[in-house]
Amino acid sequence: MAKKERQKRSARQARAQKRAELEAAHAASVASAGDAKKADASAKSQETKPAKAAKKPGRVRSYFQAVKAEMHRVVWPSHEELKNYTVAVTVFLIVFGFCIWLVDTGVVALMVGFTGLRG
Repeated sequence: MAKKERQKRSARQARAQKRAELEAAHAASVASAGDAKKADASAKSQETKPAKAAKKPGRVRSYFQAVKAEMHRVVWPSHEELKNYTVAVTVFLIVFGFCIWLVDTGVVALMVGFTGLRG
């Protein structure tokens, strides 16, 4: 068990180190870009603000496409399985309903016995 934890920890550390190296490389490339790129980037960021609002329908569309794809992957029960499940659920509802009725009747009988009230 300890060996697995050590392996997980070392894998996390390796990923963190790789991420730090990538961030450092990205920061270095941004720093060496110069003022012209900064001005260009700020102009692009101002242009992208309206574009973000335009992306929302794309997100919704992609969400529903993903839902549709997932619904095709679902393994639906056959008609016989569905009948069996329905019968099982109905039987369990009846059994548990009967158990709850018994407990309720017992609690009411105890309350009547202790308090002497009939209701």
